[in-house]
Amino acid sequence: MLLTTLDALAAAAALAAAAVPTAIIPAVAAWSYLDAKFLLTHDFFLVYPLTTAVATMYMKERFGTLSPFYRLEQRALDKSPKVHNRCFLHYQGKEWTYKEAYEVVLKHATWLKERHGIKKKDIVAMDFTNKPSFLWIWLGLWALGAIPAFLNYNLEGERLVHCFNKSSASLLIVDEEVAHVLNDEKTKAALEENGRKIVIFDTHTISAVSTWRSERPPDSDRNDIKLPDPAMLIYTSGTTGMPKAAIVSWQKINYSTGFCPRWMGLKTSDRFYTSMPLYHSSAAILGVNNVLSAGCTLVLGHKFSIRNTLPEIRSSGATIFQYVGETCRYLLSSPPSEADKDHNLRIAFGNGLRPDVWKAFKDRFSIPTIAEFYASTEGTSGSWHLQQGEHGFGAVGKNGPITNLILGTSTRLVQLDIDTELPLRDPKTGFCIQSSLGEPGELIWKLDPNDIKSKFQGYFGNDKATEEKILRDVFVKGDAWFRTGDLQRRDEDGLWYFLDRIGDTFRWKSENVSTAEVAAVVGTDTGIEECAVYGVQLPGYEGRAGCAAVVLREGFDESHVIKGLEQTTQKLPKYARPVFVRVLKELERTGNNKIVKRALQEAGVGEGTLEGVYWCPVQGEGYKKFGTEEFQKIKRGGVKL
Repeated sequence: MLLTTLDALAAAAALAAAAVPTAIIPAVAAWSYLDAKFLLTHDFFLVYPLTTAVATMYMKERFGTLSPFYRLEQRALDKSPKVHNRCFLHYQGKEWTYKEAYEVVLKHATWLKERHGIKKKDIVAMDFTNKPSFLWIWLGLWALGAIPAFLNYNLEGERLVHCFNKSSASLLIVDEEVAHVLNDEKTKAALEENGRKIVIFDTHTISAVSTWRSERPPDSDRNDIKLPDPAMLIYTSGTTGMPKAAIVSWQKINYSTGFCPRWMGLKTSDRFYTSMPLYHSSAAILGVNNVLSAGCTLVLGHKFSIRNTLPEIRSSGATIFQYVGETCRYLLSSPPSEADKDHNLRIAFGNGLRPDVWKAFKDRFSIPTIAEFYASTEGTSGSWHLQQGEHGFGAVGKNGPITNLILGTSTRLVQLDIDTELPLRDPKTGFCIQSSLGEPGELIWKLDPNDIKSKFQGYFGNDKATEEKILRDVFVKGDAWFRTGDLQRRDEDGLWYFLDRIGDTFRWKSENVSTAEVAAVVGTDTGIEECAVYGVQLPGYEGRAGCAAVVLREGFDESHVIKGLEQTTQKLPKYARPVFVRVLKELERTGNNKIVKRALQEAGVGEGTLEGVYWCPVQGEGYKKFGTEEFQKIKRGGVKL
């Protein structure tokens, strides 16, 4: 009887064991369906880093450790050799451990304090290329509680003087490599006005600083800073006028670097490569400071180049690659090589990767993950998209219902009047009109109307420009929102897409034309290396006609490319197809590889701008040479476009 009972129990157990997987299958299937539909897993791995970053940020403020100097110090003084001997900086084959970097930073802090009298809250302007000295001076200033102002090393003359003046700094430290800007006596005299000092950081100065004591400034220089306080000044690119000094707060730095490493899954073993300019927020905030936050290694490239960047990535063992703007397109334009996949990269991280480049770049170089984000130096928020697999190419953000529930009240798209470049308002209520799903709109972020500076510190010494970024009485009387100046749209899959900068989008035939979308299509032509699209004014026509400035790939015949270009543009709506094409040898770019359109827009097409210009007055007949005679026909009204 006992055997019978045992047999019965064994049989029952076997049946139960067999039934469990069967019962789990529907549950797993249901979860998979819900997860795919509502992005539950995605939202968890987005919301968790966001909330953790916020909590950590306020904790650091409470304990007086907001400055990333403390992250460097923590690892440099760690008792474990695995930590303090970990590489912090790799530059052109040379490396500095966290411990070594800390000692060098303290030497620079002592030199700045004793030689130049720099103290807490002083602003010091820096005009540097990418190199270790940039980091040592920057972190030395932070150790003192001082504020660095990063100048674009490409600036000369009036624009350089303007940026230095706007910083209110009394000391300018200039990299020996760009000291030629001081050869102009007028520039040098303007920079030295009112007793201001210029220090050229040459090999002699570097040698002198190395002999200074490595004395740690007291905590009182740093431990009373608050989240809205300025951590640094970083300048806008100045593509539409003089550069503006954006105030980068300790909140922005701590929020970004509390979130990004967790979101990307940065590990202490990672080697983060960037050759983007350190004077810009991408490399400064989301490069150097992410490395300090994660405790990994910064691999610093002196300057981006198609020839050097990929070899540097391979030789340094980089696992993370930072890009901005057209960087990936330029790498993709290099001749294919058997070594294309010979690297350790697991993530390409950055912003501005065009949809027409995204998949091709990812596939050619076999990079598993693209970590694309949308943000701006002076902005108050951002969007994030960790793209893997074959879905979501080109999206700058991805939100599911949970993320929307948490962030949706502070992020909106509003309809825009393209002509006035201001949000449309309901004539009955006077409030802005939200864009529908799939409809373009200006991205805006919510501010506290009673304490604007808690999120948006604005532009240093420029109240007018600061106020222009604030939109008031948007949805209710008295509310306030930050204007990004960018058009985006979101789709039913929770993906957000960047469309255009306001001012780039133009109207033609009573339709709004997104220059970014047109450029993405034109850029797919096999003969075109790069492309910039903009609107040009024509006599007798309302709005602006589309013009595509293109650079041809090496070895491609101009007439052959132009002949086939109309076929490429057939993918666009008729009103969006460029009326004009202008062939150029190169396009002007910022130091961050973003195309500058201002001069192209001002030149337009017509008298004085006819070389290399083609037009397509009749769709279906292809692009033809555009010259003086054709322009006169337009002026006389003899052509219907």
